[in-house]
Amino acid sequence: MSRALAELLLKDKIINQAQFAEADALAKGGKSYIRALIEKKYLAETKLLYYLSQKFGLPSINLAKFDVSPEVIRVMSPDLAKRSHAIPIQMNKGTLVVAICDPVDTNAIETLRFTLKMSVEPVLTSVSAFDAAMQKYYSGAAAAEAAIETFKKQSSENKEETQNVEMVQVHDIESNSNANDAPVIAMVNGLLSEGIRRNASDIHVEPYEKRFRVRMRIDGAMQEITQVPIELKRALVARIKIMSRMDIGETRVPQDGRIKLRYGGRDVDFRVNAMPTLFGEKIVLRMLAQGNLQLDLMKLGFEAGQLEVFKKGISAPNGMVLVTGPTGSGKTTTLYSALSELNKVTDNISTAEDPVEYNLEGVNQVQIQKEIGLTFANVLRSLLRQDPDIILVGEIRDYETAEVAIQAALTGHLVLSTLHTNDAPSTIVRLINMGIEPFLVVASLNTVVAQRLLRTICPKCKIDAPVPKAKAAELFQASGLPPEYADRAKFARGKGCSFCSNLGYKGRVAIYEVLDFTPALKEMVLRGDSAIEFRKQAIKDGMRTLRMSAIAKASEGVTTIEEALSLTMES
Repeated sequence: MSRALAELLLKDKIINQAQFAEADALAKGGKSYIRALIEKKYLAETKLLYYLSQKFGLPSINLAKFDVSPEVIRVMSPDLAKRSHAIPIQMNKGTLVVAICDPVDTNAIETLRFTLKMSVEPVLTSVSAFDAAMQKYYSGAAAAEAAIETFKKQSSENKEETQNVEMVQVHDIESNSNANDAPVIAMVNGLLSEGIRRNASDIHVEPYEKRFRVRMRIDGAMQEITQVPIELKRALVARIKIMSRMDIGETRVPQDGRIKLRYGGRDVDFRVNAMPTLFGEKIVLRMLAQGNLQLDLMKLGFEAGQLEVFKKGISAPNGMVLVTGPTGSGKTTTLYSALSELNKVTDNISTAEDPVEYNLEGVNQVQIQKEIGLTFANVLRSLLRQDPDIILVGEIRDYETAEVAIQAALTGHLVLSTLHTNDAPSTIVRLINMGIEPFLVVASLNTVVAQRLLRTICPKCKIDAPVPKAKAAELFQASGLPPEYADRAKFARGKGCSFCSNLGYKGRVAIYEVLDFTPALKEMVLRGDSAIEFRKQAIKDGMRTLRMSAIAKASEGVTTIEEALSLTMES
C-alpha cells in the first residue's frame, strides 16, 4: 500500500501528522503504510473502505464472500498479482474485474491492461480480505495446482496431444517426501508436456532472488511461460534431477543427465544440465524428439544450386565435408540428413558424438566420455580400425581431433563434421589457425556449409508488406543479389495471432552458404591469402552467402526483412 495513499489520508485529515510519521518509520522497515496504520488502530478498515469508495467512485465488495473460479485466478500469475496488488475475481466478454485496496496506484491497473491485453475494471476490498484472498489463491500449493491445471488445459486443446506423459522408466520421489511432492511431480510433467506441445528446443528453469521462472526457446526465441512459487524451488529442481539421474545432494558443481519420456505415442529425450547460480541451480532441458528430425535433404531449405554442391561433396569417395554455425543452428539435422542419404547396406558408417542426440538405424554411434578417455580423437582412431567407409565426428574442437579427421579423409574415408565459425570461407582459416598445414587442408577438404535458422512468418496471420521498388532494389544490390529480384519480390509479415502467440512468426527455415572448394580457392590457400580474399573468390565461383539466401527467403514471403538482416552479416 503506497505512501501516496497515506499522504492522501493525511491531507483529508483521516489520520494526523504523528500517525503518518509513525507509519513512515515502520514503512522503512518493509511494512506498508496502510497495514501499519491499521495494526496501530489509527485507521479502521470499514472507515477506509467507505472513504476510498466515495473518493474514487468505485464499488466496494466483501472479497471474503467471493469464491473465485480457478479459470479466473489463472488469468494472472502469482508474481503479477503480487506486483500489481490486485486479485482477479470475475471475467466476462474480455473484461476482467480485479479487487484492489489502493486506488491511488493507477499505474498498476494500466500495467494489467497492457500485460493481459484486456479491459480491466477495479473494485475495492478491505486489506484483511485482500490478504486472505492472496493466501487462499496464490499460496505455494494453490499456485502449483493452478499452474498444473493451466498446463493440462493448454495440452487438451489439441486432441492428439491430450495423452499424459508416460515415463519409459518410472522415477519415484525419495521415500521421505512430503505432501507437497504430488503437485510438484504434476507440475514437472506439465512443464515437459508443454515444452513438447509447443515444440520448444529448450526449457530453462531459472532461480532468482525473489522469483522462480520458466522460459522456453520456441522457434529460436525465448518466451516466459510461467512463474513458479519460489517456495517450490528446491522441490521442483530436485524432481528434475531425480528424473535425469543426477545427484540431488550435490549442488555445488554442474551436472548432466537425461530424461526419456513417451508422449503422444512417440519417444522424446531431454538432455538436462544443472548449473549452480547465485540463487540456486538453474536447469536447462534440451529436447531431442525423434519425430522432429527431418532426414530429407530436399526439405531442409537448400536452394537447387546449393544442394547440388552439397550432394557432390558428400558423394565423394573420400575427403571432408564440414558444417559450421552457432549452437542451435541445425548442424546436427543437416549432418544426420546427409547420413540418411548415404546410409546403404554396402557402406559401414560410424559416428563419434557428444552427446548422441538421435538413434539412427544402420549407423554405429559412439558416445564420447572424456572421463574414461573416450575423446573425439581417441574414438576416431579406434573407428579407423573398424573398417569404416563414412565417419561422422560430432565436432572438431582441437588440433588433435582435426589432425586425425584429416588423416582419415586422406586415407580413403569420407569424414563429416562440424566446426564453430561464422561463415564458410573463415572455416579454412580456422583449420590453419588450429595448426593444420595448408597443403593438408587443400588435399582433404571437399565442401564447407555454413547455416542459420530463420523464423518463418506465421501462416495464420500472414499479410503482405510491400516495399518500394527502389528500396527493394537497393536492398538486393547491397546483399549481392541482382536488382531484378525486386520485380518479383513478395515481402510479407505476420500480424500476430493466438496461433503464434502474437509474435508473427511460427516455425523456422534453414538458410545455407555452401562453399565448393574449387581449384582457384586451393591455390589461394597455398598462397596464404586471407579469409576476406577467400570469400570474394567463393562468391565469384558462385557461392551464395547467408545474407543472399536470407534476403531471397524474405523476398519470397517466407520470412521478414528484419529477421533476415538480424541473423546474417553483410556480404
